[in-house]
Amino acid sequence: MGAIRFPKLGFEVLVEKGFTIFNREIAFYGVIMALSMVFGALVAYKEARRTGQKVDLYIDYTIFGIIGGIIGARLYYVAFEWDSFKDNLGQIFNLRSGGMAIYGAVIGAALVAVIFCKIRKIKFWKFADTAVFGLLTGQIIGRWGNFFNRECYGSFTYTFLSKKFNVGNTVFTMQIPYEDAAVKSEELMVYVNGQKYIQCQPTFLYESVLNLILILILVIFRDKKKFYGENFCRYLMGYGIIRFFIEGFRTDQLQVKGIAVSQMLSLVLFVAALAFIIVMRIRLRGKESQIDPIPPKMNREERKAARAAEKEEAKKAEAEKAAKKAAKKAAKSGSVAEGAEAPEESAEAPEESAEAPEESAEAPEESAEALEESAEAPEESTETSEEGTEEKME
Repeated sequence: MGAIRFPKLGFEVLVEKGFTIFNREIAFYGVIMALSMVFGALVAYKEARRTGQKVDLYIDYTIFGIIGGIIGARLYYVAFEWDSFKDNLGQIFNLRSGGMAIYGAVIGAALVAVIFCKIRKIKFWKFADTAVFGLLTGQIIGRWGNFFNRECYGSFTYTFLSKKFNVGNTVFTMQIPYEDAAVKSEELMVYVNGQKYIQCQPTFLYESVLNLILILILVIFRDKKKFYGENFCRYLMGYGIIRFFIEGFRTDQLQVKGIAVSQMLSLVLFVAALAFIIVMRIRLRGKESQIDPIPPKMNREERKAARAAEKEEAKKAEAEKAAKKAAKKAAKSGSVAEGAEAPEESAEAPEESAEAPEESAEAPEESAEALEESAEAPEESTETSEEGTEEKME
């Protein structure tokens, strides 16, 4: 690997794509991505704790969100670069070679969050407002993986809807050895001391710095919102603007019929997020804020006590789950025992049915006796009538 030069700034940097441990190559791209996920998660946990939410919910979501983000990022990239994968499907799973799209990661993680919030019965928009700070932190750090991979750089021509505008060299002009570059563009090739370089713009650097500015703006205005979801919409608007302009310089655009997909998606998300904020602000005009009050800031001892209380609640919840499981098992074992007793009861039933004919046989005898008694009744009535006539004659 050759050195990456910054001629306008007067220095160069020699960096490798990775390192070796136990004869296994570890790519810096993967290390940077792992760090972005870790620090992103920690920032989200901190914001959850600040707003009085249960941090355990965000910890439980983390692994699912990361998996959803990775799958979404890869599928988004593969979908719009299908010609590069259709003849070698195994390369779809080769994540070490790069080929991840941030918008795919956002979509994948958001879909997982919707399902997670529905299952855990929590507000999605409140969850999104908190998690967005972790997402942006991950983007700020993750973009530096592109630096080590020599990818995601830009030209000096801005492109929008197939129209091109030349902007010339900038102070951050970067030169990558031609053989090391991810995209070898003849238009960007220059010779320096007889060696070929790709002269380009470090768009990954622009995006990382602009995302840092965006997260600072979100932090400043995070408590000045009227409804849950407003912070997330601000992110979509801010990142939409950032990505819309940066994508116009990128040399590795994902395109459909000559149109940059991420550029158009940025425009759509910006308009949709802005419209949502306007509509919600109009609906809530003159009404109280829909946001739960933020608990007062705690000192170290109070934070320890709060964490201990959260742990106790978690233990109680686990104990309740265990008790419910035990009750279900007991109920199942009881139903099995009742099922075993059922044959004995059914065996007793024939005996009762055998006694029934005897009772029914006795019934005719009783009815015969009733007929005899009714037959004797007229004789008694005739005797009484005879006695009555005799008395009259006397």
